[in-house]
Amino acid sequence: MNGAVSYRKMTVEDIDAVYEIEKLSFTLPWTKEAFYNEMNINEHAYYVIAETEDGIVGYCGMWLVLDEAHVTNIAIHPDHRGKKLGDGLMEAAIKTAKAQGAVLMTLEARVSNTVAQNLYRKLGFKNGGIRKRYYTDNYEDAIVMWVKFDE
Repeated sequence: MNGAVSYRKMTVEDIDAVYEIEKLSFTLPWTKEAFYNEMNINEHAYYVIAETEDGIVGYCGMWLVLDEAHVTNIAIHPDHRGKKLGDGLMEAAIKTAKAQGAVLMTLEARVSNTVAQNLYRKLGFKNGGIRKRYYTDNYEDAIVMWVKFDE
């Protein structure tokens, strides 16, 4: 990888690559059909793709509802982690959300996922509460995090 990363809106043609990253990243991955529905049915869904010369290396999904953006999922291919791609992908998602009129963004992260929480805090997210037993694979709690773009 030469370091060049581009960010763009996900299309239906990207589903196979995104699904592969999803399966490698989560214990309860979304189905390929779920991504298809996000691209074709959910009018609130917007996904940002991170792409290098190696192809699609990450994605960030969000739902844009009124003036809020809710991050649904974000993942970087395991072979490309540790290269600050998550930072760039979140920054691209925030830029997109702002361009679509969002004034705040929210997400949930596993309480054990301190790497993700540190990334979000670096981007201005603050703790907003706990969702008890949020994750159905092991009933781990989720920390809710928010960022208001005007602060």
